[in-house]
Amino acid sequence: MSWFESFVLGLVQGLTEFLPISSSAHLRLTAAFAGWHDPGAAFTAITQIGTEAAVLIYFRKDIARILSAWFRSLTDRTMRGDHDAQMGWLVIVGSIPIGVLGLTLKDQIEGPFRDLRLIATTLIVMGIVLGVADRLAARDETGGKHRVVKERKTLKDLGVKDGLIYGFCQAMALIPGVSRSGATISGGLLMGYTRESAARYSFLLAIPAVLASGAYELKDVGEGHVSWGPTIFATLVAFFVGYAVIAWFMKFITTKSFMPFVIYRILLGIVIFALIWSGALSPHAGESAG
Repeated sequence: MSWFESFVLGLVQGLTEFLPISSSAHLRLTAAFAGWHDPGAAFTAITQIGTEAAVLIYFRKDIARILSAWFRSLTDRTMRGDHDAQMGWLVIVGSIPIGVLGLTLKDQIEGPFRDLRLIATTLIVMGIVLGVADRLAARDETGGKHRVVKERKTLKDLGVKDGLIYGFCQAMALIPGVSRSGATISGGLLMGYTRESAARYSFLLAIPAVLASGAYELKDVGEGHVSWGPTIFATLVAFFVGYAVIAWFMKFITTKSFMPFVIYRILLGIVIFALIWSGALSPHAGESAG
């Protein structure tokens, strides 16, 4: 991998990680369209550490408060009813599904799941799911003819059941094209949470999974065409770009709908299918050398 490739892929990772459009799919597609080798699951997981570092900084006050309350709850029974302490436990519970499935499906994640036809399918299907979830949220928030405004849930209403559902939604993102934020936000909206609450928990829930996945994949750097230097460079680029994107996205969702992302996902999926059917793009482009 050249330094230019690592810069472009780091830029793509930073731009797409927090948007509900799938960063892993865009890394795969960028390489395929440019005629580069597939960067692979290891490169993707490690560069996500960069964007996750942006989450740690952006939500540093929330994270510090949650960690403090959670550690105190281990020895102080009176703290176990504290919302922040409960959030710590819920993040742990919600991380279990992706941890188990990530290890179980490792071979599929690095192989069959990277087929561009599957990526195109998940882009379209999850785009439709996000669109439905967004419309339901908008209907509750604005009411309408013969309808009253319905109050949606916040993170104070989050319990073990919803935490696990969030976790299984996040685990779906093991398939490129699903999108970690897209799946968890869609799940949250369908469960009746506000856009801001669904996005906030989505980002907090991703921290253990992304850091653990990145650390696990460190051993594979240096194999194939991906080396340490470009990987670290791409991770740094992803961090700086990702921080700017997350700050923008958290403001965007307070007043805007997810429909632009829904339309983008569906159109991109259709374009990929059209290119594959026309023979202009191989569904396994770049895989042989990845």
